[in-house]
Amino acid sequence: MKKIKEILGDAKNAAILGHVRPDGDCVGACLGLKNYLANLAPELVVQVYLEEFPEAFSFLKGAEEVSHDASDGTVYDLCIAVDTSDKERLGSFVPYFDHAGKTVCIDHHVTNQGFAEISHVCPDASAASEVLYTLMDDQWIDSSVAECLYMGIVHDTGVFKHSNTSGETMRIAGRLMEKGISFSEIIDRTFYEKTYRQNQILGRMLTESVLFMDGLCIFAAVRKKNMDFYQAKAKDLEGIIDQLRVTKGVECAIFLCETSPQVYKVSMRSNQTVDVSRIASFFGGGGHVRAAGCTMAGSVHDVVNNLSEHIERQLIEAGLR
Repeated sequence: MKKIKEILGDAKNAAILGHVRPDGDCVGACLGLKNYLANLAPELVVQVYLEEFPEAFSFLKGAEEVSHDASDGTVYDLCIAVDTSDKERLGSFVPYFDHAGKTVCIDHHVTNQGFAEISHVCPDASAASEVLYTLMDDQWIDSSVAECLYMGIVHDTGVFKHSNTSGETMRIAGRLMEKGISFSEIIDRTFYEKTYRQNQILGRMLTESVLFMDGLCIFAAVRKKNMDFYQAKAKDLEGIIDQLRVTKGVECAIFLCETSPQVYKVSMRSNQTVDVSRIASFFGGGGHVRAAGCTMAGSVHDVVNNLSEHIERQLIEAGLR
């Protein structure tokens, strides 16, 4: 697929879908694509479907038009899955994908095996937003598109400090900045700024975190009762795993969020050695070499022990254990 315009064909309407629990790159890529299509093909009816996302992203153009409801039953000529490694990650929006006349996937996850009719997957790209930029014609990229894609890249690179940041990533970010976006405000507003509730939960998780494997690993877990106590939602947990990761001496960080009794959403991050995507894939999840996740059942100690076995194996292979 050379350019986005090549996939439109004679489609009259299109759905854009992102993965469950959408993060900054997912939201930025989906809305960036929507705004781009509005410029490229204004006659095309486009609807974005996403689960609820952080309010910090609501300033992006088109955010107020996103549907969180999967029950309207619309059948689309074209369905584009963005930043999604497999069909199941589309959650309740899978029917839109299954019933569409044509399906496309634009992604950067190394675990993506190509589940759409047309799959454009670039594992070396820092973010789905970066992949999208390479498929766009510059003349149709205005500031509303640029700020969405810039935010997506910022979030998946940890403000350009993760190992997935390349020279091309920086060049693309520079071109997006040239579109007149408030790049520093985007970073502060969507990446660093936290609510009082987020700070409370972050503080508790750091206090209750546990170092293990001679300080090479760290984990923290939030139970459902804790979430209820703080009246918190999944979006209030953003940033916790990254703060755990930067603990001095740590190679691999694990954060568990209980979604139902004894069922945990697992987030993993590593710094230099551990390929967490291999571990996540083993347990039915996926992601990137340095950032991945899955869902696991059992007690906190059961989950951590099962993950530890795989982490330790890689550490031994690397001569760190």
